[in-house]
Amino acid sequence: MKKSILLASLFFYIATTQAQSYMGFLTDNYSGVNSVIANPANISDSRFKTDINLVGASAFFTNDYYGVKVTDMLKDEYDFDLDATKSPTTNNNVNINLDVMGPAFMFNLDKKSSIALFTRVRSFMNFNEINGESIDRINDDIDLTDDYNINEGDFFASGNAWAEIGLTYARVIVSKDQHFLKGGLSLKYLKGLGSAFGTGNNVDVNYDADGTALPGGLTTGSYTSTGDVTYGKFTDFEDENYEYEIPKNASGFGIDLGFVYELRPDYASYNTTSSNGDINLHKDKNKYKLKIGLSITDLGSINYKEGSTDTYDINATVSEDDIENAEDLDALFNDFYSLSSSQGSIKALLPTAIHLNADLHLNKNFYLNLNTDLSAISKGKENASRIANVVSLTPRFESKFFSFYVPLSLVQHSGFQIGAGLRAGPLYIGSGSVVSLFSSETKGADIFAGLKIPLYQKKKKDNDDDGIPNKKDDCPNSKGPAENNGCPWPDTDGDTVIDKDDNCPEDRGDIENGGCPWPDTDNDGILDKDDKCPEEVGDLENGGCPWLDTDGDSVFDKDDQCPEKTGPVANNGCPEVIDIVVTEAVQKTLNEYAKTILFDTGKSSIKSASTGVILDIIKILKEYPKARFSIEGHTDSIGSEATNQKLSTERALAVKTFLIDQGIAADRLESIGYGEKKPIATNMYKDGRDQNRRVEINLLKE
Repeated sequence: MKKSILLASLFFYIATTQAQSYMGFLTDNYSGVNSVIANPANISDSRFKTDINLVGASAFFTNDYYGVKVTDMLKDEYDFDLDATKSPTTNNNVNINLDVMGPAFMFNLDKKSSIALFTRVRSFMNFNEINGESIDRINDDIDLTDDYNINEGDFFASGNAWAEIGLTYARVIVSKDQHFLKGGLSLKYLKGLGSAFGTGNNVDVNYDADGTALPGGLTTGSYTSTGDVTYGKFTDFEDENYEYEIPKNASGFGIDLGFVYELRPDYASYNTTSSNGDINLHKDKNKYKLKIGLSITDLGSINYKEGSTDTYDINATVSEDDIENAEDLDALFNDFYSLSSSQGSIKALLPTAIHLNADLHLNKNFYLNLNTDLSAISKGKENASRIANVVSLTPRFESKFFSFYVPLSLVQHSGFQIGAGLRAGPLYIGSGSVVSLFSSETKGADIFAGLKIPLYQKKKKDNDDDGIPNKKDDCPNSKGPAENNGCPWPDTDGDTVIDKDDNCPEDRGDIENGGCPWPDTDNDGILDKDDKCPEEVGDLENGGCPWLDTDGDSVFDKDDQCPEKTGPVANNGCPEVIDIVVTEAVQKTLNEYAKTILFDTGKSSIKSASTGVILDIIKILKEYPKARFSIEGHTDSIGSEATNQKLSTERALAVKTFLIDQGIAADRLESIGYGEKKPIATNMYKDGRDQNRRVEINLLKE
């Protein structure tokens, strides 16, 4: 009894499809026709003339219930049921996926487009949201006299297998400077090979060890269940005498669509055009610095017209003996539960997925790839397969005949995995989890291998490495541009401006002047390009222009201290000044004016009433431009001697500053304070003190 329940539970236990085919290999630019299954645009601008896949196979397993380490499993005493690590939850998942790629080939139609024809056989077993804690309790050898409960809730299960034949067309859409874009489409005919699924809604099972009475006073266990179960299958394959046959009337169609963008910063070195219009595309080389691919795959479904989908209300109690004696699952449901709905066909949805791929070309042979595979099918979708949600970072060494890659992947449910793979000529083999399998406990495993016949794009012979094949190069041993058919441009005059760009090919010149020498129209030794007055002889310091002489005295304005008055060179262009002697009368007049300058009491600030007097003094000083004067300050004896000294100094300086501000040259004036040291009258009376508080302006004798 317990074994029957365990087998039924395990059938519904294998969960979400976490499938990924050929991990690492499909990121290789030399994966050829195989790459159409990831992105149909890949085959355009391929590194192959033709690529023929003979056979390739990929197997994948993942779960979040069992965890094992391969090195432990190889031991003789290892018991999987006892030694494997279990992680039961109310929502456990397991998956098995097989993908066989049969004969396939691709070839180029022309420089921009390619086609491929491929065959595949694929199978998915998908079961999810299973109560692993209930299964774990059953596995722990429950005593048959004990009651127990399985609270399953909702679960989903499906198994699908199909064959497909696909036709792919890919074409370059944009090729402009550093931007390159190509797109591709695959149309697939699908032949169903088998499909079955089961779903449960609010399923709960209680086992009562002695719940059903038997004749003779004996009892047997009973199962009381609640909820709804839907069960679909492509044909009555569970009959005892059933022999497998490929289902009839089971077919469908699928579509893959993809685009690839390449950033080609060195595009000029890869696309050379000769003068006669021939283009060398360098199809043997990867031209990108960054490649980004986006695709959606497996849009479509398979219809099984000869099938059935039945939904049962399982709110009933059934004895253990009745379950053990049931002929098959159909008989069990039809005999003991209520059929609530039924239809005569089933539909299997393909594992629709979105793929985003970014490939960085690090240097000549090394690449770094980031790949994301996201399922576009929800877990609860009835009878649908799902791929893994996977993020992989894959460093890769890649050359024409050999590649090696180490995918580092984060796989939904299985967690982090490290793998390794290689391509060597016609052989490709690898695993996305091989390192993890032998180094630590893991919950997932995969492996792939295959053989192909690759016919590579040939590198065209180019002796001088100028990007132009020898057969199209007029100078195969001398590096030159494509515009000149591979020959270097001549430079007759040796001025580094090649003749085709040189307006004066036989005269050395400047590249800025189109290869011609610069003229000097006015012959002043300054080239016209630097001469602000190219038709007038001038001075280099004046930008090639002649210096101005406004007053015409032969002293240039730049050197003329009186540019608007005629004067000799000896006097810096200014008129000569007659030396007029300051007489005693003039000296007396100056001091009479100076003594009337008034200051604010106890300060050095000049009262505004004295402005007119000072202006009169200035007129006199300007009449004697070569004379120098001393401005002297004096005080009375009231207050301290130090204070009087400071005040007299500041007042003399104030008068000097005023005179300078009004245009008297500073080098003609000195100022000094004498304080109370030089009285001209007694300080005993007010009248004398008033006379002593004064400013004098005296002629300085040389």
